Amino acid sequence: MDKPKRASDTPFAVDVTAGNAYFWCACGLSESQPFCDGSHKDTGFTPLRFNATEDDKVFFCGCKATANQPLCDGSHSK
Repeated sequence: MDKPKRASDTPFAVDVTAGNAYFWCACGLSESQPFCDGSHKDTGFTPLRFNATEDDKVFFCGCKATANQPLCDGSHSK
């Protein structure tokens, strides 16, 4: 698999909790987007760890084309 599968045309808004780690799906195959469920097995992709430093709402990339992994940078609109 050369390119990740586009999982969504918009970002995923998630309320994160300070001190928690979140594992963003980089391959786009996970059924629990935007998070990894292990579907990347044998694809060459690995999930990306996001460490929340504060309670906040963050926007995880859904199109998988962001240059600011794992967060949305607006690439889905290009």
